[in-house]
Amino acid sequence: MRLQLILGEALTGLRRNASMVISVVLVTFVSLTFVGAAMLMQMEIGKMRDYWSGRAQVSLLMCREDSTATTCADGAATQEQIDQVSQRLSSSALSGVVRDVRFESSDEAYQNLLKLYGDEYKDYVTPAQLGNTYFVGLIDPEKADVITEAFNGMAGVEEVKNQLQYLEPLFSALTIATYIAVGIAVLMLIAAVLLIATTIRLSAYARRREVGIMRLVGASNRFIQTPFILEGVFAAFIGSLMAGAAIVVGVHFGVGQYLKGRVSFITEWIDMGDAAVVIPIIVVIGLVLAALSASFAIRRWLRA
Repeated sequence: MRLQLILGEALTGLRRNASMVISVVLVTFVSLTFVGAAMLMQMEIGKMRDYWSGRAQVSLLMCREDSTATTCADGAATQEQIDQVSQRLSSSALSGVVRDVRFESSDEAYQNLLKLYGDEYKDYVTPAQLGNTYFVGLIDPEKADVITEAFNGMAGVEEVKNQLQYLEPLFSALTIATYIAVGIAVLMLIAAVLLIATTIRLSAYARRREVGIMRLVGASNRFIQTPFILEGVFAAFIGSLMAGAAIVVGVHFGVGQYLKGRVSFITEWIDMGDAAVVIPIIVVIGLVLAALSASFAIRRWLRA
């Protein structure tokens, strides 16, 4: 009976302040959607980084005839210099860094180029222009600097390239986008909290006579406060569910059916499993913030 009375009072408050409740629902929906999007973006960045880190290599470009590097003063790398690089890569000093090594001769690079772009490049590119290259896979991609230090300045080696460094600008841009989404989400959450507090105060003021009667008959503060807190929690819960639905739609249609077919260089995408992790989190965030905001607002009003 007591529970029915509390729920009835909460529903009455929701009906009386329908416009404010709708505002709370919408602001909660937008803010939690941004929170969920930021979390999913960070998951996607993590997946991309893990995927490319495991496949990124360090390339050792051997000198060509036309190389201008100081280590290529004698022209194209000799067989002896090529062998010296191979020996150093297989040495015990680099055994804890190097996972595997693949050597690609200038002729092999030339044939691969023609397979990729067609025979029309025969008239513009020669094997000598491509040079010999070692592709070094690393046990830990974070230790690419070890290879750089080991071969920079070595005779016959024109340049040491860390492939992962070309992806860092992309990761940085995505991280900045995540921070922007988080910043917008925080501002929207603050707006939602203030709206909830305002809604609860208006609801309490509209029912000040009922609250006064409850006090006269000896109702406890908890009994009086609970319906108002439930009003904020109900509104936030609806907004949280809407945000969860938006995330499901975004992942299913936006990522699964749109981006996957148009962005080919990204092979690891967030999926419904990731959405299933994010949705409960944003629902909990919405409920907790609503409960705390409503509780604080009604306590202050009752003490006033």
